[in-house]
Amino acid sequence: MNDDAALASSLFGTPQATNQTHSISVAVDPVSLVVTECITVTSAMRKHARWAHSSVSAILGGGSSNNINKETPINSRRDGKSRDAVGSVHFGGKDGDGEALASRWGLRGKKGKSMQDNPLMSAFARLRNDLKGCKDIHSVETPALLHPFLQVIRSSSTSAPITSLALIAITKFLAYDIISRESPKLALGMQLLSSAITHCRFEATDSAADEIVLLRILKLMEGMISGPGGDILSDESVCEMMETGLSMCCQVRLSEVLRRSAEISMVTMCQTIFQRLKTLEVEAGETLGGLEATTKGDMDAVKMDPSVNGENAIASPGKQKQEPQTPNGQGPELDTPKDDIEGRSSTSATLNGSTVELPHLPDAEEAPEIKPYSLPSIRELFRVLVDLLDPHDRQHTDTMRVMALRIVDVALEVAGPSIANHPSLASLAKDTLCRHLFQLVRSENMAILNESLRVAGTLLSTCRSVLKLQQELYLSYLVACLHPRIEIPQEPGINPSLYEGVPQAPRLGKPSTPQPTSSGRSTPVPVKDRQKLGLEGGNRKPDAREAMVENVGHLVRIPSFMVELFVNYDCEIDRSDVCMDMVGLLSRSAFPDSATWSTTNVPPLCLDALLGYVQFIADRLEDDPVHEGYPDRAKLREQRSQKKVIIRGATKFNENPKGGIAFLAYQGIIDDPNNPRSVVKFLKGTTRIDKTVLGDYLSKKSNEGLLGAFLDLFDFTGLRVDEALRLLLNSFRLPGESQLIERIVTVFAEKYCASDTPEGIKNNDAVYVLTYAIIMLNTDQHNPNLKAQNRMSYNDFARNLRGVNNGQDFPPDYLQEIYDSIRTREIILPEEHDNRHAYDHAWKELLIKAQDASDLVVCNTNIFDADMFSATWKPVVATLTYVFLSASDDAVFSRVVTGFDQCAQIAAKYGLSDALDHIIYCLSSVSTLASEVPPSTNLNTEVQAEDENGKRSVMVSETAVRFGRDFKAQLATVVLFKVVTGHESTVRDGWVHLVRIMLNLFLNSLVPASYASTDDRIALAPIPLQNPAQIIERSERSNESGIFSAFTSYVSSFANDEPPEPSDQEIEYTLNTVDCVKACDLHTIFSNIKEMPLMSLKSLIASLIAQIPESSSPRVIVVKPDIPAPSPLRPNGTRVQSKKPVYDPCLVYILELATILALRDAETVEHLGQQVASALQSVIRDAAHVHPIVLSRAVHYLLLLLRASNDHDYIRAPVVLHTISSFDEELLKQSALPVLKGMFVCIQGPSGLRKEMATSPDFWVILHRLHRETEATPVVFDILEDVGTGSPSAITSDNYESAISLLNDFATAGSVGATQEQKRDEALKRGRQQKDKPKQSEAVIRGVKAMARVHQMTDRVPTFISQSQLDREKAWSAYWTPIFRTLTTQSLNPCRSIRHQALTSLQRALLSPALTHPAPSPNSNKTTPSSSSTTAVPTSNGESNYIWTTLFSTVLFPLITQLLRPEIYQSDPVGMSETRVQAATLLCKIFLHYLAQLASWEGMLDLWTHILSVLDRLMHSGAGGGSAGGPAGAASSSLTDTLEEAIPESLKNILLVMADGRYLVPPPTPAPPPSATSPAPDPQAKNDDARTPQQQQLWAETWLRLDRFLPGLMPELFPEAAKRPPVAPKVRSGVEGSASEVVRSPVRDVDVASPVKKEDQGRGEGKKEGVSEIGEGGNGQGVRMEDAKVEDAKA
Repeated sequence: MNDDAALASSLFGTPQATNQTHSISVAVDPVSLVVTECITVTSAMRKHARWAHSSVSAILGGGSSNNINKETPINSRRDGKSRDAVGSVHFGGKDGDGEALASRWGLRGKKGKSMQDNPLMSAFARLRNDLKGCKDIHSVETPALLHPFLQVIRSSSTSAPITSLALIAITKFLAYDIISRESPKLALGMQLLSSAITHCRFEATDSAADEIVLLRILKLMEGMISGPGGDILSDESVCEMMETGLSMCCQVRLSEVLRRSAEISMVTMCQTIFQRLKTLEVEAGETLGGLEATTKGDMDAVKMDPSVNGENAIASPGKQKQEPQTPNGQGPELDTPKDDIEGRSSTSATLNGSTVELPHLPDAEEAPEIKPYSLPSIRELFRVLVDLLDPHDRQHTDTMRVMALRIVDVALEVAGPSIANHPSLASLAKDTLCRHLFQLVRSENMAILNESLRVAGTLLSTCRSVLKLQQELYLSYLVACLHPRIEIPQEPGINPSLYEGVPQAPRLGKPSTPQPTSSGRSTPVPVKDRQKLGLEGGNRKPDAREAMVENVGHLVRIPSFMVELFVNYDCEIDRSDVCMDMVGLLSRSAFPDSATWSTTNVPPLCLDALLGYVQFIADRLEDDPVHEGYPDRAKLREQRSQKKVIIRGATKFNENPKGGIAFLAYQGIIDDPNNPRSVVKFLKGTTRIDKTVLGDYLSKKSNEGLLGAFLDLFDFTGLRVDEALRLLLNSFRLPGESQLIERIVTVFAEKYCASDTPEGIKNNDAVYVLTYAIIMLNTDQHNPNLKAQNRMSYNDFARNLRGVNNGQDFPPDYLQEIYDSIRTREIILPEEHDNRHAYDHAWKELLIKAQDASDLVVCNTNIFDADMFSATWKPVVATLTYVFLSASDDAVFSRVVTGFDQCAQIAAKYGLSDALDHIIYCLSSVSTLASEVPPSTNLNTEVQAEDENGKRSVMVSETAVRFGRDFKAQLATVVLFKVVTGHESTVRDGWVHLVRIMLNLFLNSLVPASYASTDDRIALAPIPLQNPAQIIERSERSNESGIFSAFTSYVSSFANDEPPEPSDQEIEYTLNTVDCVKACDLHTIFSNIKEMPLMSLKSLIASLIAQIPESSSPRVIVVKPDIPAPSPLRPNGTRVQSKKPVYDPCLVYILELATILALRDAETVEHLGQQVASALQSVIRDAAHVHPIVLSRAVHYLLLLLRASNDHDYIRAPVVLHTISSFDEELLKQSALPVLKGMFVCIQGPSGLRKEMATSPDFWVILHRLHRETEATPVVFDILEDVGTGSPSAITSDNYESAISLLNDFATAGSVGATQEQKRDEALKRGRQQKDKPKQSEAVIRGVKAMARVHQMTDRVPTFISQSQLDREKAWSAYWTPIFRTLTTQSLNPCRSIRHQALTSLQRALLSPALTHPAPSPNSNKTTPSSSSTTAVPTSNGESNYIWTTLFSTVLFPLITQLLRPEIYQSDPVGMSETRVQAATLLCKIFLHYLAQLASWEGMLDLWTHILSVLDRLMHSGAGGGSAGGPAGAASSSLTDTLEEAIPESLKNILLVMADGRYLVPPPTPAPPPSATSPAPDPQAKNDDARTPQQQQLWAETWLRLDRFLPGLMPELFPEAAKRPPVAPKVRSGVEGSASEVVRSPVRDVDVASPVKKEDQGRGEGKKEGVSEIGEGGNGQGVRMEDAKVEDAKA
């Protein structure tokens, strides 16, 4: 309309304006301006030949009192005859004078008569005279001010320029506010003005001048309606002006410019008129229908009949035209002459074939109140505009229809919702407007089509709430026209599965009707003819398709339009799936191939509309949901589900009626399949049943009950037989067999007569025969194979029915009506009509259904978006994918990327996992990274270079190069991960493709392994990758370039069997890939993954595990082998294949990520752990075929999961440990470190798991097998330490001996420290002083700790003994022997630190109270102080004897014996001497410590003599067999000196203690003289020896043995006894040889090397008692450390 506005501005000289509320200020005096306009008009009139001789009074403004009434024409009181019916005004005092003047000064003045009293001239003179002295122009009544100008306008004697001047003057009055809202009698004046301009008459001159007048009239009408006084116009005035404007628009004899100008003015006026409808609604109040009620009586008071070339353009029933009469009975005074006679032009005559004059206007005092125009005129204008659209009215040209469409479009744009709110207007819109409009849409005229589509779009945009069924019909037609029905062409490189969601055909509600048979009872309609009727889409021209697509896009861009379609149609059972059809149409038409049958603009238009649909849903995501006033979502879902069932059931029924009914009954749609009423209620109520199939089914003999029940649903009351039959056959198609027809006719006759037998029909038989006759007549009249002369006439029809009405004839009139009805309208299904009746019948049915249908629900909410998107996302995503693959324009890429992102946001917001999964699948397919087979890595080359940021490297691979040069793949990848980021919890099956991409990126070093292993619980190094085929240092390359250098590089690489170096272009592509992967922000995705809810993690875990190859068919990947293939070839020429398992980093990546996710928290461990554990165990079970790296890490992950799942039983520690222990030696060594780390984690876990692990034999087997491995040794020792010292301790009677054995092994391994010690001794000997103390070996540290841990085991022994089922001796031996054996063994260790710690631990063990005391029972109280005394006596003598025998014969004596061996001494010549001293001191200390207990033992003497013999050997051991020279000789001298000092001191201490304790008693001596301090002598004592034989023998043996190697010791200690010669001891039974020989203990020997089998008796806690350690020196300090305990021993 922009061109039209410009045209209007140029024509009228003023800018286009609507509803101008502010008048133009005028600089001159308004009264003077009016006078000037009067003079201007009269001046022009005087220059005309007709008024050339005007009187002076006409010029001066005065007139003869005899001829001119002094009163103002409007103000003076006139009778009813003062103005004729056409509105002419008479002047003069008398009627006769007035008539004479009118006759004299009319159009034809008589020749020779005076012209001085011309009423037109005198009217201006009178107005000028009245304005004399007027100060305020607004005080002048409007009719008086306008009167002379209106006379000129209505006068047929004026010329076009004069009329134009009068129109200009009035236009100025309105524009300059001379006539304003304050003017008196404004309403009457405006009514007179509208009547005058609509009945304007003037002499025709030239066409240009004439059309200028018409243009002035248009502008004036526009100003009147659009101006400030327009709202006071009456309904009649508005209708007259609109009628005049439409007549100008339709007048083909007028110029194009004038008609277009008229159209522009009509548009402007209609904008104002329909805008007033909103104001009227506000004035009427909120009461619904209030405006309709107040104007109901005035609806028929106004009518419009615009004319076309002198004929009425619109049929206006009921409007009676009355020819106005003048009082004298003559015709209208200012009647318009015909052009061919008078040569004059008139808008009333030429533009309006029937002149509509103003009614009689009474005087001012009698003038009724003029009502402002309201709903009646608006409705009449709307009716006329709508009627102009009738496509079947031949009076209306397409140009007129286009004009009417434009005006209607403006009306709908301005007041569409208001039109829908008023029943009188809404009824026109719902019926007439839609009926004409939907037929115009089928026009081939592009102007008609474009405008009708625009109006239809505006109509649905504004009034769709009352056009529910009409909108469905319209949209279904568009879909049928536009939806392509050919398959999408397959393009190379595009997987068809990516666009499989695009529908190939629309989901129309009704089934397609099959072609009828040629039975003659119905006429088949060719497809082309049906397409012309609009019953099918047909083949529209490309331009028409583009226009329709634009219209669809306009509708889709309405924010709530699509969701309204979904709620009101797709969710209703008997409506079409319009929303899904619209999305399918846009999706299919957005494919590039649709341009082949439309235009190149159609695909982008459809894509834009489709993206707009997605955009609106995305924009509403964050809106607050509004539920009030909208249907329940659950109910809509139920209806959709039921609708799907009905569609399936109807389809099944159309194929097999019985099967369809059974299916519907099973689904609950039909209540009771055995109840005919239930069945037929569904069959008649749905439109999806094929009517041909239904007719055949009902007419079967077995379905007579169904047929009767079906006919019971019809009401034939008041219908003729043919009408009732027509109604029945609209619901199904009559079958072709006569037997079936007879069955239907029989039942029909019964039902027809049962409801209401009309007069003239006797019985059922008559109806039966008549019905058959009607069917035959229908076939005869409409069979195309019969000629017209051969068709049945009425007489033939009546003759065939003679006497069949119970022996009588049917009434002739009755038969005539039937005959005429059948002849003019064939009884046929509506969709099979071949003429206009098809559309009319369908429209009538639609209106009937519309009466019962609810109004369309306008959905300004987002609560239905989830369900709608769930139903429509497939074609949307498929289209986006296809366009993405086929597009080449950046703008298209940008829009599609945005569409993908918005679809993902919607899917994630509403939890539509299937939609998001499909988006991921499509994008991953485009990315080329989600291949199922891993890419080849055998050519991977690492390129290293240095820049300002340091040394950098990049891995050039086949995948990186291919991906780096594929822009679409890169863009798809970035979009993919942008889509996934933040929406990870919604992804389900899409993880399969994401995992494949991650694996491929990881395998080619494009993502670091740390992305997955960022969990602190994975205490392993990052997952290792395969080594590159070669590493190239780019900085070392020469700068030479060219073909020769490239060829040289290629030849050299070929000769060396290496891949060629990557080119600069390949490196550039790789860098592109690196940048793309970096832009994907995978780190954020991995971080989000770890926070996903459980259900999302389940999907990810399942996808990860699905990538694990089956053990029976392992996944084959191409990697560079760890070891080059052997060069020899087999005889057949193939290389020898290595049987070594191939390392698969992807498998490790999968297992690690799955483990991390399963270990996240307790919930994931419970629900995901078992699945991950099963996968890990399956890998471990196939250990022989798995690479050691994969196996070791899998075991580690499983052990981590074992600790976390301690509360669950899907992993059992013994099973896992047994599996690990079953590995072969080499495999276990290669897997040692990860396995041990996992075991360590488990040992640090819950107490139950600690115990379960530590008590498993396989646990200790693994530790024993791995503790010698260099890397594994520290971890094994840490595990062992944690087992023994952790809280709670995991040492039990079952693993006690294994733990001690393992500690012994660690101590033995620490013997390597002896070398370092001896080197240090050598350096000191040579005088080299080391600045820093050398760091002690880790093995030595572990050995020292091991000995300390062994001693800690002693605390557990009493508990084990008390819980054991063995007898006391066996239990004591079983639990103490391993400790003593280990400590004794390590007391001989070449390493001094370990040896010293072993001796210290041995001393503590031997002095431990737990050694001779039983453990307290679990229920006993705390130990009393006396229970910890070192002097307590064991529970039984037998047990005590066994202990002493074991302690000395199997611990101490063998230890000293081993120390005396030369090879032991030579292992550490310097330090072993000190060890001998410590051993001697220990022997004495232990004997002294247990002296009280030993005194009562019968083997005391033998033990003592054995001790003395051992000490004798130690003193005489010398260098242990070493030579006198060298270090051994020096050590021998030092050792002898040390022993000679230490042993005497120790013996001296023992002897003193034994003497004080009366264990060693010297012979009696003469009684000394009494003294004050000596006790009184016993009077009973005898001078004889009072010692017991044991004491005597002990003294004698001691004296004799000590006298051999320490002859001065006894005399020194016992000087009195030395005065007596020693008495030779008697030979004891069982002892042979001399006293100098070693006395063998009578106690049986104990084999300390043989283990004793023990029973598990639980766990206990021993008590620790601090005992002073052996001193470092060999000077007897260790002996003196026990001096403080001598007094205790005496007791």
